[in-house]
Amino acid sequence: MIPEEILQLVLSRLAECAIPYMITGSFASNMHGVPRSTYDADVVIEVDRRSLDDLLQSLGSEFYTSFDAAEEALTRQRMFNVVHLETGFKVDFIIKKNRPFSREEFSRREKAHYLGQLWWFATPEDVILTKLEWSKMGDSERQFMDALNIAKVQGEKLDRSYLKKWAEELGIHDLLESLLEDLP
Repeated sequence: MIPEEILQLVLSRLAECAIPYMITGSFASNMHGVPRSTYDADVVIEVDRRSLDDLLQSLGSEFYTSFDAAEEALTRQRMFNVVHLETGFKVDFIIKKNRPFSREEFSRREKAHYLGQLWWFATPEDVILTKLEWSKMGDSERQFMDALNIAKVQGEKLDRSYLKKWAEELGIHDLLESLLEDLP
């Protein structure tokens, strides 16, 4: 199986469990910007303890899962991962945070055609903001370049006032300004 097929399998399990989600990270960056290879998928999920248990059960023996790590992630609004045993491909499940930006980001998610089906993706603006947050936390040039490439591809379609509002709130205004200066 290729990474896209594994992601599609995970997304179908989320749908079966009626768990709201959105694809973010590199897969969303590839959708909205310049594709690059990636070794994992990032999916924000909105779950409670019961739906989380349902999800982990639905993944079955095809995936390595740690129920303890998932429970801790739910309690702390963090991330946990599952690993496809046959390929080693990792899916990071990010528990939706209860902060204004995360609620807004999740409410703005959009369905997009991917692998022949409609799936929920974070918007280009929200992927840019999240990539800039990750860039700031880890001083990551790759995250910044992903954000820049999305901005270059999306161009005038981007809602710059939305970007500026949330960049200020998230403490990444300087990174956004640097990104905007690099645009043609």
